[in-house]
Amino acid sequence: MSLYLIAEIGINHNGDLAIARKLIEAAADAGFDAVKFQKRTVEEVYTKEYLDGPRESPWGTTQREQKMGLEFSDADYREIDALCKDLGLDWSASAWDVNAQKFLRGFDLPFNKVASAMLGHKPLLREIASEGRKTFISTGMATLDEIDEVVDLFKVANCPFELMHCNSAYPMQIEDANLKCIPMLRERYGCDVGYSGHETALLAVCLPAVVMGATSIERHITLDRAMYGSDQAASVEIHALANLVKVLRAVPAILGNGEKVIGEAELATRDKLRVDVED
Repeated sequence: MSLYLIAEIGINHNGDLAIARKLIEAAADAGFDAVKFQKRTVEEVYTKEYLDGPRESPWGTTQREQKMGLEFSDADYREIDALCKDLGLDWSASAWDVNAQKFLRGFDLPFNKVASAMLGHKPLLREIASEGRKTFISTGMATLDEIDEVVDLFKVANCPFELMHCNSAYPMQIEDANLKCIPMLRERYGCDVGYSGHETALLAVCLPAVVMGATSIERHITLDRAMYGSDQAASVEIHALANLVKVLRAVPAILGNGEKVIGEAELATRDKLRVDVED
């Protein structure tokens, strides 16, 4: 199975469709398979008390203004949908509530995504699984018992899924990657397992993740790590995307098939350098 690469735009667009367009185009130019956003019905995800609380942001002085400033409208997503289709790029979004998932259903997306924070949201999980659409499930912050419950829910619904090993620290220190969880999860659940990363290093974790058998890679992307936003610092800047894709896609060829053969290039060297001395 070929490696599926997802560029997580998330909320790094800062509510600006022009920034989203630049990120989408950069992901397509670099050779990613998909881009992904996040979708919230703000008044459902957060309490009124929380939303009325103070928070300085480019949009105002309350949590509500900050959260609403990060949300795209239906018209915005229609533009995103059209642009991705023009570029031959898949797109989706991780919903944080049931109504957000229902909203996304109107776009007939190629896959769904469950964010790590949503693994305990059973109504949302059931709503997603009911669609029977391929679903990537991040496993950050979750115990194996909790992952068992989610996997059972998707199996009962007969909904295809792929787990994604994940550490939800932002940013994650590379020594906390614990990539041996990839084959462990694959064996335990009998499914494909990808990797969703939040580290600042470009290849230090993603490359060995693919070597360990990850079938998908999801990385946050940004125009500039110094931009406003909680996810920017753990993202890959767009100038580095093409090299990331090039190296990751080369892994299958680098690993080869495990058969010990002498290729033509090596034969030429053998003819020049090989020393054979009989007893």
